[in-house]
Amino acid sequence: MTDVLARIDRLESLDEIRQLVAKYSLALDMRDADAWVGLFPEDVKVGSNATGASTGRAALRAWFDDTMRRQFDGTSHHIGGHIIEFDDPDHAQGVVYSKNEHETGAEWVIMQMMYVDRYERIDGRWYFRRRLPLYWYATDLNKPPIGSRKMRWPGREPYDGGYHDYFPSWREFWTRSGPAETPVAAPAPLEKFIDTMRRGASAPAIRVR
Repeated sequence: MTDVLARIDRLESLDEIRQLVAKYSLALDMRDADAWVGLFPEDVKVGSNATGASTGRAALRAWFDDTMRRQFDGTSHHIGGHIIEFDDPDHAQGVVYSKNEHETGAEWVIMQMMYVDRYERIDGRWYFRRRLPLYWYATDLNKPPIGSRKMRWPGREPYDGGYHDYFPSWREFWTRSGPAETPVAAPAPLEKFIDTMRRGASAPAIRVR
C-alpha cells in the first residue's frame, strides 16, 4: 500500500510540475506579475551575487515589471518537450523546450531556447526553485540566425546564448572527426537521464536577455 501511495504521489507531482511550467508561460505572456511570482518560493533569489542579489517575491515582481515594460510590447511562449526527474519526493529537476515570439519595437523577434529547472515542494505545493535559460537563437522573423552569436536582439551586440553548453556531448561530437570508438554506454538509470547526459559538468554562466 505504501508503494502504491508513493506512485500516486509521483504521478500527481509530475502533473503539477507540468502545470507549473504552463502557468509560467501564461502568467508571463498576460503580464500578471503576481501570478507569475507566485510560482516561486517566498525566498526566491533575484539577480546574481556579482550584481547584488536580493530575495523575495516583491523583488522578483519589480524585476518582472521593469523587464517586461522596458523590452517587450508582447510575448508568446510555446512549451515543447519536458523531461522531469526526481531527486527525492520533494525535489526534482527538469529540462523543457520553449519556442517564443516577441514584439519589440519595430521588430518581431523569434527565439528557440530551453529552460533547465529545479523544482521544490514546500508545504504540499510545487514551486520553481531555479530556472536557468539556455538560448539557441533570437532574431527578427525575417533574418535567419545563420552563423555564430545567434542571440541578436535589436539595439544590442550579438552574443552566444549557451544553448549547447549545459551538455558536454555537443562539444564532444564536434571535437571528433567521425563516429565514437568507445563502447556504447548502457541506458541511463531511471531518474538519471539528465544527470547522465550532464556527466558532472559545471553549470555554464549564461547571459540573460
